[in-house]
Amino acid sequence: MGVRRRNRLATWLLSLLGILATGPGCAGNFQNDPQVEAFIDEMVQRHHFDRAALQKLFAGARKREDILEAISRPAEKTKPWYEYRKIFLTPDRIEGGVRFWRRNADILERARKAFGVDPAVVVAIIGVETRFGANTGSYRVIDALSTLAFAYPPRSKFFRSELEEFLVLAQEEGIDASKATGSYAGAMGYGQFIPSSYRNYAIDFNKDGKRDLWDSLDDIIGSVANYFHRHGWKAGEPVAARVNSRRNIPDSLLSDSLEPERTAADFAREGISSTPPMPPQQPVALLKLELKDGPGYWLTTRNFYVITRYNRSPLYSMAVYQLAEAIRDAYHKSRS
Repeated sequence: MGVRRRNRLATWLLSLLGILATGPGCAGNFQNDPQVEAFIDEMVQRHHFDRAALQKLFAGARKREDILEAISRPAEKTKPWYEYRKIFLTPDRIEGGVRFWRRNADILERARKAFGVDPAVVVAIIGVETRFGANTGSYRVIDALSTLAFAYPPRSKFFRSELEEFLVLAQEEGIDASKATGSYAGAMGYGQFIPSSYRNYAIDFNKDGKRDLWDSLDDIIGSVANYFHRHGWKAGEPVAARVNSRRNIPDSLLSDSLEPERTAADFAREGISSTPPMPPQQPVALLKLELKDGPGYWLTTRNFYVITRYNRSPLYSMAVYQLAEAIRDAYHKSRS
């Protein structure tokens, strides 16, 4: 074999090793990236991080093309309600919710007393997010947040902020920033808290000196309940009710924000009622979702809006609500 051919073969082998080293879906690292260097400067100045430690961390971080693909096609934006619903309202997930509730009934009751949040909704959130902890995400958080902060311009500002929050969180909680895993968007633990939510809403519910959303079911359940409490969950109030009529309702009556601005009595005067009926003075919003045979309508309350603070999609909020109701029914039947 000639020298030139051997050199070409050596170059090809080195390239192949480089591809393999980055793992599936990866496309290089962030070492010497000017954006990263500027970010490191900010972290050193703002939070007194060790520069060399951050440079080492980012030298090992990987840009992942599969993350960029996943963030561009979330199910909430690509599926109509009647298809989206099928993802979460399944017998397996409902039965899993019943088992989770049984195993953690004492913690859920303690969280209900502390925060006034419906246990069924807490269980449903964990079921929607991670199948009750079965799938908390296999992406390294440093890879996910670095990819989205430095290689995804549409939301780079948001994810740079979350990357900053993650590094501060890791320092505060003693988390190894190079090993923590989560979703493709950097959400962590059973409840899939993004770093800013972890820092602001996670709690040490078992009083062991740390907030652990991967392994402490006390902290996991308490933190989800605290999140809803802090966003204004109202104990004992309904969440949503199906509108009785399937006629086309004027879009002018719909609410873009889902924050209730009218009462159920206001909608009743427009000929809009629900089953079960809402109390006349209950503040509600009107929501339209796509069913297979046309539009469907719901009256939704402040508590429905609070669920959208966890994920802004009304499809997500409706899936959580309906899963919570299904789990509650199955749980109580299993005890009778």
